Amino acid sequence: MEDKFYMLGSFEFAADVQIIKGKLESEGIPVFLRDENTLNSDPLISNAIGGVKLQVYTKDKERALKVYNEIRAYAIDTNGNPIECPNCKAKKSEVFYKRDSILYKLFPFFEKRKYKCLNCGIITKPE
Repeated sequence: MEDKFYMLGSFEFAADVQIIKGKLESEGIPVFLRDENTLNSDPLISNAIGGVKLQVYTKDKERALKVYNEIRAYAIDTNGNPIECPNCKAKKSEVFYKRDSILYKLFPFFEKRKYKCLNCGIITKPE
């Protein structure tokens, strides 16, 4: 049955996900955007609800991941260079927020930015 979903990613703003959505749909992969309308009506609550969630059917997961990984934007430093993982030296990292305390859940803008390597999974702080 096609009612199981896989979340490819979440995005702070609804506009950030539109290009990826269009590319996936052009490849014949149905896409669902959870909380898109909520954030279109009040974008200031994005951090509170976890942003717009990009979802596909579980049966399309592998194809969707392949397309998504080809076009996704990876984290860059202040000079515009990709963030390099200190562990595996891959240049495929994304911004990561743990939000493990009540303070960071209520006030997410206080948490320092970290990066998660999509190759080995290590979490690092910027230098």
